[in-house]
Amino acid sequence: MRIREINAMRGPNYWSVRRHKLIVMVLDLEEMEELPSNKIDGFYDRLKTMFPSMYEHRCSIGEPGGFFQRVEEGTWMGHIIEHIALEIQTLAGMDVGFGRTRGYGEDGVYNVVFAYMEEAVGRYAAKVSVQICQALIDGEDYDMADDIQKMREIRESERLGPSTGSIVEEAESRGIPWIRLNKYSLCQLGYGANQKRIQATVTSETSSIGVEIACDKEDTKYLLEQAEVEVPKGDIIRRERSLEEACRYVGFPLVIKPVDGNHGRGITVDIQNYEEALEAFHHAKNSSRSGAIIVEKYIQGEDYRLLVINHVLVAAALRSPAHVVGNGKSTVQELIDEVNDDPRRGYGHENVLTQITVNELTQTIIEAAGYTVDSVIPDGERLILKDTANLSTGGTAEDVTDIVHPANVSMVERISKIIDLDICGIDIMTTDISKPLSETGGAVLEVNAGPGFRMHLAPTSGLPRNVAAPVIDKLFPKKGDTGRIPIVAISGTNGKTTTTRLIAHIAKMKGYRVGYTTSDGVYIQNRLLMSGDCTGPASTEFVLKDPTVNFAVLECARGGLLRAGLGFKKCDVAVVTNVASDHLGLKGIHTIEQLAKVKGVVPETVLPEGYAILNADDDLVYDMRRTVECNVALFSMDEENPRIKALQRLNGITAVYENGYVTICRGQWKMRIMKAENIPLTFGGKASFMIQNVLGAILAAHVQGISIEDMKAALETFIPSASQTPGRLNLFEFKDFSILLDYAHNPAGMRALQKFTNELEATVKVGIIAGIGDRRVEDNNEMGSIAAEMFDEIIIRQDKRLRGKSEEELIKMLNDGIKMKDPNKKTTIIPSEKEAITFAVKNAVKGSLIILCSDVVPDALELVKSLKEKDAKGELELI
Repeated sequence: MRIREINAMRGPNYWSVRRHKLIVMVLDLEEMEELPSNKIDGFYDRLKTMFPSMYEHRCSIGEPGGFFQRVEEGTWMGHIIEHIALEIQTLAGMDVGFGRTRGYGEDGVYNVVFAYMEEAVGRYAAKVSVQICQALIDGEDYDMADDIQKMREIRESERLGPSTGSIVEEAESRGIPWIRLNKYSLCQLGYGANQKRIQATVTSETSSIGVEIACDKEDTKYLLEQAEVEVPKGDIIRRERSLEEACRYVGFPLVIKPVDGNHGRGITVDIQNYEEALEAFHHAKNSSRSGAIIVEKYIQGEDYRLLVINHVLVAAALRSPAHVVGNGKSTVQELIDEVNDDPRRGYGHENVLTQITVNELTQTIIEAAGYTVDSVIPDGERLILKDTANLSTGGTAEDVTDIVHPANVSMVERISKIIDLDICGIDIMTTDISKPLSETGGAVLEVNAGPGFRMHLAPTSGLPRNVAAPVIDKLFPKKGDTGRIPIVAISGTNGKTTTTRLIAHIAKMKGYRVGYTTSDGVYIQNRLLMSGDCTGPASTEFVLKDPTVNFAVLECARGGLLRAGLGFKKCDVAVVTNVASDHLGLKGIHTIEQLAKVKGVVPETVLPEGYAILNADDDLVYDMRRTVECNVALFSMDEENPRIKALQRLNGITAVYENGYVTICRGQWKMRIMKAENIPLTFGGKASFMIQNVLGAILAAHVQGISIEDMKAALETFIPSASQTPGRLNLFEFKDFSILLDYAHNPAGMRALQKFTNELEATVKVGIIAGIGDRRVEDNNEMGSIAAEMFDEIIIRQDKRLRGKSEEELIKMLNDGIKMKDPNKKTTIIPSEKEAITFAVKNAVKGSLIILCSDVVPDALELVKSLKEKDAKGELELI
């Protein structure tokens, strides 16, 4: 068995519009294609022994044990690998259940699809599942323990922490989209100009001054003292020689910690003598960036964390450090193991509690208590194992929000304003939080910026608190605000880029700050910021991350969708131009119906109140209306199209080409925009496929509330040119001939171009064409045949976009197609595009039209422009 490729879906995709996190592994079974599971001796028994928990896999049988039944009856290895990949992730603490295995369109090759929680874990599981399956086939032992632990470690290093994760989950529950901006905790909530950012529990609205103050315990303590807040007596030192005097001034017991420490790093508590203080000083020094160390009075009592968000107390927890309680029989290590057996404890942040680990600090604390890990401690004695009460080191938390005394509530809310933090965790030491600190002798120990939420989200005991909700309330205070910007997505085979550019132009004329993606680059306000084919999810995110953009127009092509899914989960409007045979035979897509399903993912993501704008003249596009959960608007080149008439009778929105006008209809009422012949993009109405693009664009503008006047102004100023529509019907008038440059790169595109060029007068029509390596032989043959119909003379060039084929192969495919149509057609083969264009220009006859079908538009444009400049200067040499 061999893995051909592994792709990770991160958004709506061909396999599922709703399940976004899917691994798609292309698996070649090779010799195993002929061996289903029931033909391999002992396979069934070995699988059951290795994975007894797979009994819960129902599979298509629909009941427990269903998958094992399928294995016993005989199923293919791709199917078994799918289930192994799901199961090993579940064993590693990531419970995933969705999977599919489908044929790839080649004998013995399958798409193995399964869910993941963390992409890196999913990719790892894909590879390991194949290895495990091979071991089961070969009857060899396989120890999964290392793989399971490795997946746990990958998850902990890759996933969002519990605090960030809770905020993101709360945002998602309110329909707020999000994007992870780095591999850590920096996340964007909302899109474009409406975005907010969080980094753990610090937000884009958190005061940087407040964070600086909170990180400087000296400043914090000074400000709180000035505000008459109870704080421990203390001193700040930087050198060891000052330690003894500080100890005398404050008095034992002490706490020693770095001024700029956080999350419990470098803190030592309950210090009883100078020797302990000296050791604690050096421990704090190792965790300090500034070298400043706090020596303060150790306040007796219990450790409480009070969480204040937007200057309101939202949760409080009693924290206890990791500890064990003796039973007079078990050793310390045995007691630790017993505590760790609690199913609520797990590796890292995978469960409510974290397992207790014995490190050097733990051993020091145990020894200070007079024990070792092998000691048996008396029944009922409590042995502290860590010097802080953090959950991440095995501590526990009990929710006490409802018993905090009003005086303490008022105090912490006031502190949040004194320090100027919108989110802060305030640490208090007191014997009873239900009484004012003034009565208990308690004190405020620290104010923390970016406090952890885990202890409040899932306390060991007490009521869990949704502390993420007030964060979202603060960032998005307006009811129903999702932080979105309008998104118009365009799909289809031909016309996507022009439609995208036209919609972007209309929105820009309306006053929006537009970001848009196309097959030639990413533009922010018409500024090209990324060049190349930018129709995938990475380019989409580039636009949606940009804080200057308040309107996004996104071209969504087949390749990116199959490779990683869409870069957004929901859009406001989707336009599908058409579906024609193109790219068939790639990525497991072999039929035009499968291709239509790929394109149809885009309209399926439209929000319920949004619009799917579909081409009523295309059967496959029109059928997409059956799978959408939004409004549908239709466009057609024929106002008598019965599909248009049916929607109009339902008072729906349509756009039609009628009596020479492009017209929007609400019900049967017409709103004529302008005559098609007056729209520059249509070349006087001759380019019918451009009229079709205009219909989809004006419908998208209309449902977004853009006025007819604004649409008309935009249509009049959208010129088919190298600047506004590069590579799309770019006509260059030379003194004695013309060059028309177009991106036509598939049979449907060539047919549309043929229909247009048939309307153009020329003494001779010369075509420069090229095959494309990732198209089928029959597609390139057809391109050649159409060229034979279109042109008087043909130049075949082939120096780009080979994509796995040789120049000779592609040239032969085109030539074969030409000969099928017209064996006597004048054909010249010049592999270099530059040389082919130069040859055509030098040999151009008066009144001729050179039609350049280029798939690498920027290079061709630059060359044609330079030739045009030479022609204007009289420097162009003709034969």
